[in-house]
Amino acid sequence: MSVLRCVILAIVLIFGSSCTKSDKETYVIDTEIGDIKFEVYPEKAPITVKNFKKYVAQANFDGAYFYRVVTMDNQPVNPVKIEVIQGDFTGADHKFPIIEHETTEITGLTHKDGTVSMGRFEVGTTQAEFFICINDQPELDFNGKRNPDKQGFAAFGQVLEGMDIVKKIQEGPTEGQSLKKKIKIISISKSK
Repeated sequence: MSVLRCVILAIVLIFGSSCTKSDKETYVIDTEIGDIKFEVYPEKAPITVKNFKKYVAQANFDGAYFYRVVTMDNQPVNPVKIEVIQGDFTGADHKFPIIEHETTEITGLTHKDGTVSMGRFEVGTTQAEFFICINDQPELDFNGKRNPDKQGFAAFGQVLEGMDIVKKIQEGPTEGQSLKKKIKIISISKSK
């Protein structure tokens, strides 16, 4: 093989592999106080990511809100404390059916600082509500103690930029765990 072909092949391999590594599936939550950019993991949490993407594609989150914040101080009756902000298009119909619960035991994902995860009541009630962790929250993982069923929540993404916005939302004045002034989500869209 000629030297020129070797150089060309090396360039193709270098640029080809770097393009593959940077091809992340990322989304931006455009809020009234700033943007939160996060990536999703369809290869690890395919059911949860597919569900989330359906709501994004239908623009269901446009005009939604971050309406709930959980801090160390506003959960007096719960012995297992967590810190999250939660968003949804409250009051609107959730168009798509509930999805199968993908535990962290199945996906291998955990609830670390900046993890994006789906809210639920009972197992198998997940639709569109999502939350973002502030600090590591292992009690939200499979076998965690936040819920008596110990099934945890379905983590599916990770904040890349905008944790300052997440923390600013969490610091807003509350009545119980409800923000006195909900933070509007202008849109959630795929990052370009």
